[in-house]
Amino acid sequence: MDHEGVTTDEAISAAEQLAALGQAVITTDADGVVVGWNAAAEALYGWTAEEAIGHNISTLCIPDVAQDVGADIMEALRAGVPWSGGFPVRRRDGTLFPALVTDSGVYREGRLVGIVGVSTNLGAAVRPLLERAADAALVLRAEGTITYASPAVRQLFGWRDEELIGTQVLDLIHPDDRKSLARFLEDVGRQPGVRPAHEVRVRRGDNWAWAELALTNFVDDPSVRGVVCNVRRSLALTGPESADQRVEELEAALHSRLVVEQAKGFLAGRDGIDGETALRRLRDHAAAHHQSVPAVADQVVSGELTLAADAG
Repeated sequence: MDHEGVTTDEAISAAEQLAALGQAVITTDADGVVVGWNAAAEALYGWTAEEAIGHNISTLCIPDVAQDVGADIMEALRAGVPWSGGFPVRRRDGTLFPALVTDSGVYREGRLVGIVGVSTNLGAAVRPLLERAADAALVLRAEGTITYASPAVRQLFGWRDEELIGTQVLDLIHPDDRKSLARFLEDVGRQPGVRPAHEVRVRRGDNWAWAELALTNFVDDPSVRGVVCNVRRSLALTGPESADQRVEELEAALHSRLVVEQAKGFLAGRDGIDGETALRRLRDHAAAHHQSVPAVADQVVSGELTLAADAG
């Protein structure tokens, strides 16, 4: 028995501790070659430990749009400075998602011999805080690459948040407004802080809608390392848009609510569960398969998805 009263048999091994963590823990050598990959990393990124170990993390998980971030991380660690921030990473299936990553170096006699990185899905972490927000929110790299998009982007503008990661914000802007926004982004990038809203036309389905973009420079904030862009429909310039568009928005929102209630009722009746349990099952499936809850509900109601009690 040791000095804390724990026998050798009861001691918790390092491997057991890593397996129990809810966050992905990846260990590499000084060149970035993976030597450790816990169970949470398998769940988050899609590769098994056997598939990941021996591969360089930069080619495995870091897409082209974030390669310069990978270089910044290595530069900081070689200087003895831990690195933390958000940037897009790649899953095994090729899709991108925003990750919040903290990397720390392992040193021997002042020399970097390894790297331990802890990461989590930034979108999943902040989604509960943002899913009720009226404004859409984007996080941009200094040059305009989107690293995060909140759920409201789909409701307000029809953009699929997961498809925006790694793309350029200027691609969403009317061609006639891109130069002015590019200059505005350049100005915002020069110094930290918030700027007055900038009005531009943004893509909305097959049409364009006026929007206000409020940009705040958090490039020097290690938890963000980017520009936060709050996007809302422009009240001053929305007048010319047709009433039919606003009716269409209301009808779409009503349909989403209705189909979710129908799916809840169907599951509750079929499986003998209450409405809250049925809703949680819909939400769990949506999160696991990167879909919206109304989309999953629509599949349940139409019979395309069985969603058994043990489905994830």
